[in-house]
Amino acid sequence: MAKPNYSFEKRQRELAKKKKKEEKLKDKAGRKAGTGQDGTDEPQDETVAAAPAEGQPAP
Repeated sequence: MAKPNYSFEKRQRELAKKKKKEEKLKDKAGRKAGTGQDGTDEPQDETVAAAPAEGQPAP
């Protein structure tokens, strides 16, 4: 039977923790900067404003 490699398992857990922490910081910075949940800087009602008015051709 193979001997378990505890150092590898520990390193993988540490990397997972680090990745999760970085994602949390990135999300927190995004909320602070005013971006949406999907990471875009556009407001939610931007799609309505971007639509051409009736009678005007689309660019």
